[in-house]
Amino acid sequence: MNNAIVLVARLLLGHIFLLAGLSKITGYAGTQGYMESMGVPGVLLPLVIALEIGGSLAVILGFFTRWAALLLSGFCLLAALIFHRNFSDQMQMIMFMKNFAIAGGFLLLYVQGAGAYSIDAKRAG
Repeated sequence: MNNAIVLVARLLLGHIFLLAGLSKITGYAGTQGYMESMGVPGVLLPLVIALEIGGSLAVILGFFTRWAALLLSGFCLLAALIFHRNFSDQMQMIMFMKNFAIAGGFLLLYVQGAGAYSIDAKRAG
């Protein structure tokens, strides 16, 4: 039962970044403009997209899960600190806390590992 729960957790944590990465492709110019308005160079957007899509697929499939979870956790913390630090705006404060909570979930996945229903488990034998 625990392995099934870890699989569901991986799906829940991964899907948001898969969808976010895909939406950044379709809304590339707008996302790049928003990043630049927040002081982040727009040339980093392809790396962000690669991390969100690649990292989420790695988490969902359970492939190099611990490393993907660690990278995505760091990404969540950085995104919160860069894009959601306006605490006078309640929505930004909620987004900040959401990012920190997701980072915590990824850190638990880093410690726990992908579970039996994963490529990592199959590779380990």
